Amino acid sequence: MSTLSFNIAAVERDTGLSKDVLRMWERRYGFPVPERDANGERLYPAAQVERLRLIKRLMDQGHRPGKLIAAPEEELAALAPRRPRETAAPLPKAAGDSLDELIEYIRRHDGPGFQQAMQQRLVRQGLQAFVQDTVAPLTRRVGEAWEEGNIEVFEEHLFTELTKRLLRQTIATLPAGRGPRVLLTTVPEEQHVLGLLMVEALLALEGAECIPLGTQMPLLDIGRAAEAHAADIVALSFSIAFPQRQIGGLVQHLRQILPPTVALWVGGGGIRRLAAQPGVALLPQLPDAIAALQAWRGTH
Repeated sequence: MSTLSFNIAAVERDTGLSKDVLRMWERRYGFPVPERDANGERLYPAAQVERLRLIKRLMDQGHRPGKLIAAPEEELAALAPRRPRETAAPLPKAAGDSLDELIEYIRRHDGPGFQQAMQQRLVRQGLQAFVQDTVAPLTRRVGEAWEEGNIEVFEEHLFTELTKRLLRQTIATLPAGRGPRVLLTTVPEEQHVLGLLMVEALLALEGAECIPLGTQMPLLDIGRAAEAHAADIVALSFSIAFPQRQIGGLVQHLRQILPPTVALWVGGGGIRRLAAQPGVALLPQLPDAIAALQAWRGTH
């Protein structure tokens, strides 16, 4: 059995659970159960870190932490089944495209091959079709492949980083936008940036002036940034991994923070069940962003 251990800072980075949460769970639930080094600092065995990662993923899907922490391994595994790589079914092929071939580059750890294939598709399709017909469905399929045990976390990260690099390089070649000024970001605990980059690419291609702030911006800071940049629109992205029960309240709060003259657009896979919000444009599909941009220009 592995004796590898991690300090609390490493566990925080690896699991997405804050140090305060880890200490609180230790007191309240008796888990995790860290060891101590010679200086009395907490050390977490690798097996506990793996369990914490699984608990965090299930929390993101809406499960309550107290129940998860008390659950036996078999119950946790049933809530988030993953087949081991050696018994996982082959990736299903999508009729009429070669997305499965792109995923195979990632599974073979062939970063240069993946980049070349993606660049070829970009040249062949053009940026708009590339984002809508390659990057968006490929991102969904990579997530599904991870859930099914067909790719590992580090492979998913390789896909994300290489795709981010390509999109940013392509966006940088586009001419300066004429407006509106669109501030793009996510709320705290929403770490997925690919959705933002896809929307930025489409809006920049249409001539919008995009202001990318990255991910996990506190709501008050989003409001300050919108004022500082004289933004016409604030665009948020929510992935399907974000707790859906929190989205409505966050969006309503941000709407109250922003001036009435600043439009608020909310998109991503996480909002598909979100009820209509006053003063908020819901954009569950990528083409909706282009339609919203055209509608904004038609009224300004």
